Amino acid sequence: MNQKSLNILWISLEDTSPRFGCYGDAVARTPHIDQLSREGCRYPNTFATAGVCAPSRCAVITGMYSTYIGGQHMRTTHTNQDTPELPTPYEIVPPSYVKVFSEYLRAQGYYCTNNLKTDYQFKPPVTAWDECGPDGHWRNRGANQPFFAVFNTTVTHESKMWPQETEEIKTNPDEVVLPPYLPDTPLVRKAIARHYDNLSLADDYVGTLLQQLEEDGLSENTIVMLWSDHGEGLPRAKRWTYDAGIRVPLIVRWPGQIQPGTVNERLVSLIDLAPTVLELANLQIPAHLQGKSFLHEGEERGYIYATRDRYDESYDMVRAVRDKQYKYIRNYYPNQSYQLWIPFLNQHPIQRELWRLHEEGKLEGLAAQFVGNGRPAEELYDCEADPYEQHNLAGKPEYSEVLRRMREALEQWRMKYDRLGEVPETEMVAQMWPSGKQPQTAKPRFVTVDGGICASELIESGTVSRPALVQIHCSTQGASIAYKLDDNSPQWSLYTGAIRIPEDVVQLRAKAIRIGYQESIETVLAFE
Repeated sequence: MNQKSLNILWISLEDTSPRFGCYGDAVARTPHIDQLSREGCRYPNTFATAGVCAPSRCAVITGMYSTYIGGQHMRTTHTNQDTPELPTPYEIVPPSYVKVFSEYLRAQGYYCTNNLKTDYQFKPPVTAWDECGPDGHWRNRGANQPFFAVFNTTVTHESKMWPQETEEIKTNPDEVVLPPYLPDTPLVRKAIARHYDNLSLADDYVGTLLQQLEEDGLSENTIVMLWSDHGEGLPRAKRWTYDAGIRVPLIVRWPGQIQPGTVNERLVSLIDLAPTVLELANLQIPAHLQGKSFLHEGEERGYIYATRDRYDESYDMVRAVRDKQYKYIRNYYPNQSYQLWIPFLNQHPIQRELWRLHEEGKLEGLAAQFVGNGRPAEELYDCEADPYEQHNLAGKPEYSEVLRRMREALEQWRMKYDRLGEVPETEMVAQMWPSGKQPQTAKPRFVTVDGGICASELIESGTVSRPALVQIHCSTQGASIAYKLDDNSPQWSLYTGAIRIPEDVVQLRAKAIRIGYQESIETVLAFE
């Protein structure tokens, strides 16, 4: 690995629409994020693939649409006593070639850390990260080793808008701007004011990480990318394919390569993050990844796509496509209300306010429509003229050609990437977990290489004369293998080829895992 290889720092926010000063929000107190924008480039047309965290993060970490690999339902690893009929809990089992993309970086010598959140719809395999936990940091890497470090702050999660036992709200509720689909009441304003306070806390978190880069002398050789997994945690925002639910901030600082203070209007999907990072690391992008590098100067994407499926306890199916001006939404259950039963959402103070006002018959306009019965089968919005998506144009003759074009774009995407969108979840899980049992990765075995001769038989465990090299084999298709030489390292190394055995090593430990499978039994090869 070239010692001058670029370092890459991801700062991932939760439940955050671009309510920052650099995006023109006068209420926001985000000086560090604004400074990052002045030193880098802002991408205002960036969108998540889903308006909720686990399906979105599943796509980010694999570089594949969640509807293609079975991660579209929110969530898979939890269950609820009120809905025991759901096929949860389970981990998704994507095709065998799918990896957590950080493995490609580790294989090329990058030190990869994730601090702290995963939420991938599967447990992160031990091969994905050198460190995955609250202590994960680039400062733990080897000398001159390049890093890919991910930091996730949770202070902006929707639950942080709920009243706190002891709270002092610093943002003036009278100053916040309310979207037209929410009622203008003191309770609503107070909840959004809390969110602004939380955004300020997130900004402090960003400032701390940027200061640590500066202290370590790494600012000039580190690309910083700040983004959010989906839009803000408000009704008709989070969990939905409207812009409030999928439009997210994206700021990239690349000293010497990106002109400071620029704005790039190109369309970006979060599924483009993985191939972008691999390109920055000068790695070949695997052909199965379904995004494209947004830093590449080639052809720009014409559309972004978003989905909504089972979220928590309630099934739904919504698909959306957007270009720079228009958004087309298809509701596959138009007979259903927008207000499906999601107990966690019903704890939100603004959601409770909606129900209270609806019960009293005091809701009007878009807010009343959002808690009413039914929804249109198709929705079409001019997002430039109508940024809050209030006026459905799907039935207007003058937009028939736009409607036709957007329908066709969605159908083309669905044929290619919505592989499991129409498969009932119970059937999908039955294919992934036969007889309701999670498959287990086969235990790895060893092959000794000595004197130019590769052994023709596999060794499961035991003691052997010290060979020059050892290969490790696992018979589970698509499994990754981790190993340790003795116990002198807290991290498992990623197996990528024959291991040279030093003279002082007493044993070689190995285990294997495929995404969605149980880890294998650990095997040990000892040396005489």
